[in-house]
Amino acid sequence: MAYIYSEPSHTFSEYLFLPGYTSPECVPEKVTLKTPLVKYRRGERSDIELSIPLVSAIMQSVSDDRMAIALAREGGISFIYGSQSIENEAAMVARVKGYKAGFIVSDSNLTPDDCLADVLALVKKTGHNTVAVTDDGTGSGKLLGIVTGRDYRVSRMSVDLKVREFMTPIEKLITAPSNTTLKEANDIIWEHKLNSLPIIDEKTGKLLYFVFRKDYAEHKENPLELLDSHKRFMVGAGINTRDYEKRVPALIKAGADVLCIDASEGYTCWQQKTIEFIRKEYGDTVKVGAGNVVNAEGFRFLAECGADFVKVGIGGGSICITREQKGIGRGQATALIEVAAERDRYFEETGIYIPVCSDGGIVHDYHMTLALAMGADFIMLGRYFARFDESPTNKLVINGQYVKEYWGEGSNRARNWQRYDLGGSDGLSFEEGVDSYVSYAGPLHDNVAKSLYKVKSTMCNVGVNNIPDLQKNARITLVSATSIVEGGAHDVVLKSGAATV
Repeated sequence: MAYIYSEPSHTFSEYLFLPGYTSPECVPEKVTLKTPLVKYRRGERSDIELSIPLVSAIMQSVSDDRMAIALAREGGISFIYGSQSIENEAAMVARVKGYKAGFIVSDSNLTPDDCLADVLALVKKTGHNTVAVTDDGTGSGKLLGIVTGRDYRVSRMSVDLKVREFMTPIEKLITAPSNTTLKEANDIIWEHKLNSLPIIDEKTGKLLYFVFRKDYAEHKENPLELLDSHKRFMVGAGINTRDYEKRVPALIKAGADVLCIDASEGYTCWQQKTIEFIRKEYGDTVKVGAGNVVNAEGFRFLAECGADFVKVGIGGGSICITREQKGIGRGQATALIEVAAERDRYFEETGIYIPVCSDGGIVHDYHMTLALAMGADFIMLGRYFARFDESPTNKLVINGQYVKEYWGEGSNRARNWQRYDLGGSDGLSFEEGVDSYVSYAGPLHDNVAKSLYKVKSTMCNVGVNNIPDLQKNARITLVSATSIVEGGAHDVVLKSGAATV
């Protein structure tokens, strides 16, 4: 007969921390959340370390280039969704890598013969107020001038007015040659009180880059930014086990820093073949995560396949109905505890530490802290990020409340059949996700800061200042159904508008 576990699997809500000694050093301001993203050998450091232990899910309704930029600014990383054409996904990756390189290739360009209406349309499309005016209307043409919001007033100018009539011409611009360093460019910007500095080829006059004042200011305001060696935002990308031979090269060429196989279940020959292809073509230079698994055997399999990190969780997402449809899955806390223990055994045996990502099951902010204490190195979140301004979905008013759309990759809306690869023909036979709404929560920055302050505060109550110490020293207890009720507001009549959680 089938093997049957004698103990039930548990969720995060069934656990609580016990407090530890809080020393004078245990204050939120001194807590670090730095954590490895990809595997490393004993005595070494991970090639990619996150400043915060949060990554956004590989979902159409969560992770596009805008989300990736916002999260990298906070110190986390997004995995651009792979359920789109290879060209579109690569373009999203490229936009993230080009957004803040210090030297930025202009994506807002016109010719002198264009008109004000073209300027307004371009600003609306790109969101960028600095428009380069070049001889051929491209970002690499000969620079003739620039247009910013200070060069025109819609209420006093005809939208048919030619750009040459109101642009700031090259003769009045301060520019810098191609050999200018980023520090020198920023010094010029501050000395001359500029918002932007065009970098041009001194021989041809062609535009090469812009350096913007706001990038310098934003970096100072966001010291945890996740940047590569060229000062560009880091970004991940999702791949599947079908078209990886074409998708992976395109994503690497676009600049993806790390890949992740997007699948509902990772203990498969299909993931093995995908990782084997990447190792054969790129060796260890391309980082790729795999999953999802819920037990020690699944982790060990993917570790031996060569995964750089392993995702844990099946059926725990708020829009996932895999357990309901197929009866496959496990309580997220139990799954994470077992996989993390196997990760530690593997590290002792081989000297290779493979980070574990907890994917799903996060309802409250304190669940993040529990996930980390139970062994997760970082946490993948979908619903959490879908609520923010930066997610790619529409903000609507439903029953008088602001909401954002949120749907699963296994829903008919996503049509992402590739992530349910069982070697069959194209198409979804049945849904494993739903189409839904989530309550709108505002900007990512404010919400992430609040959530992580809670995480840090809990860590201080436990008596630790970093994630490794949390995993080593935290004491956690299972709680009964009655004590869960006891933990919330009870036996009182709440005043109107008062929070209950």
